[in-house]
Amino acid sequence: MSAPSPAPEPLLPVCDDDARPFWEATRRGRLCVQRCRDSGRLIFPPRPLSPWGRHREPEWVEVSGRGHIWSFVVPHPPLLPAFMPVTPYNVVLVALDEDPRIRLAGNLLAREGGAIDEVDPATIEIGAAVRVVFDPVTPEFHFPRWLRA
Repeated sequence: MSAPSPAPEPLLPVCDDDARPFWEATRRGRLCVQRCRDSGRLIFPPRPLSPWGRHREPEWVEVSGRGHIWSFVVPHPPLLPAFMPVTPYNVVLVALDEDPRIRLAGNLLAREGGAIDEVDPATIEIGAAVRVVFDPVTPEFHFPRWLRA
């Protein structure tokens, strides 16, 4: 019998100049999004210019990290190899309390530091209140994940 294959590397996001402040904040345990300096509207995903302001670079602001499950999915095979060992798992889309038009994707966890496949998908409810926690996937990337509030 041969030795098991090593686990594939996790899929990591692109960390360009626009997204870097977001990922730097997650490493510090903070959830930050951009805000238009002219209109005050929140912006996500990050971008170099506000779609609502006049030639203004958005500012970064910390948000509460609280929201509600807006939608969710349970991916089914075929999947990318990195995700096969943790199927079935959930991916939730969370509408932030500060602005429900801002939605962040992540996984609903049973406990902080838990695995993405620990929550029974049958127990996930649209509208359920959640709060953010941060999962250090690599030293550079701490992914936002969600716990029931």
